[in-house]
Amino acid sequence: MTTKPERLHLVVEGTTRAELGRSRGAQLRGTLGSAYAKYAELFRASGISEAQEQDAVERTLAVLQGWRPEVVAELEGIAEASGVPLAQVVALNARTEILALGEKSHPECSTIAARVGAGARADGTADPGRMMGVQTWDWHIELDPFWHTHEVAGPGYRFAGVTEQGILGKIGVNSAGLATHFNILAHTQDGPGGVPMHILSNVVMTECATVAEAIELVRAAPIGSSSSLTLLDAERGVSLEITPVGVFEVPQREGAVIRTNHFQDPGSIAGEKPDFSPESPDRLALVQSRLAAGLPADADAMVQLLVSGEGEAPLTCVPDMSLQYGERWASLCTVVTEPAARTIRILDGMPTEAATGAWRVVTL
Repeated sequence: MTTKPERLHLVVEGTTRAELGRSRGAQLRGTLGSAYAKYAELFRASGISEAQEQDAVERTLAVLQGWRPEVVAELEGIAEASGVPLAQVVALNARTEILALGEKSHPECSTIAARVGAGARADGTADPGRMMGVQTWDWHIELDPFWHTHEVAGPGYRFAGVTEQGILGKIGVNSAGLATHFNILAHTQDGPGGVPMHILSNVVMTECATVAEAIELVRAAPIGSSSSLTLLDAERGVSLEITPVGVFEVPQREGAVIRTNHFQDPGSIAGEKPDFSPESPDRLALVQSRLAAGLPADADAMVQLLVSGEGEAPLTCVPDMSLQYGERWASLCTVVTEPAARTIRILDGMPTEAATGAWRVVTL
């Protein structure tokens, strides 16, 4: 039996955004350049030229300077402390927007936010349960060495979660009791020129205490690409379909909200890129059918909702190594969030490994 090496965990601290950047960059010195090189290879494999990448970097810096200039200072801090050029750090953070210029399909992540453990107590009173989120993060197997967990303490709320080398945010929970889950979407108008989705997730984590506050922040941000942020606090969950033509809410229904990689709101469906994630509707339907039998009882049951059986839609990805780079999809990690407890659990692997794998648990 092969044992996985322990996954990198960063503790990022600073009193300013610039200090946070230097803290992150110093811990990634010696490895961040390799992460960028692998992404540059993916950009080229996706048909995206160096000139297109550079244009995206310049446009991203311009929009960030007008929206949150302190974030630019953080990116500069990463570059300074890691020894990696600022343009490469920005390209990593804008990787979703740069990849939107390509045409590859994305058989990607599945996310559920649900009220868990609701029912009757022994004394006959109603137990409302608690909100929890679960997702797989499915991405290219070649990029598996370059993701890690992190805890961040700086201006605003503290948060913990999953991200990639040099990237400010992705999936997480913060000290106010707000959690974010992340799924890529694709609209025909996607491209660089807005706030990168990974930076948007970071700013939500540092500035927002509730789902309502997060929705307000996202609606006010300049957007150029598409993704979904599934947001949950102690009271409710909602999935935001974020696009260049608007932000659309997919609300919690019958105690749960489910997110795969296609648009669900009529306002965004019309502009969806064709054939972006062909199996996404089947994954959504499979989870819906499972939840129709009742909401999960606990975190373990949440994770099991994302285990595919024989002949079922692929809720997890096993890489086909006969394919080329850019087509070898893998479920790199499984994440469970419980915002009321300010806790995130991260498994280095697929939901099928939940019982035997090592979970990192962070409570803020």
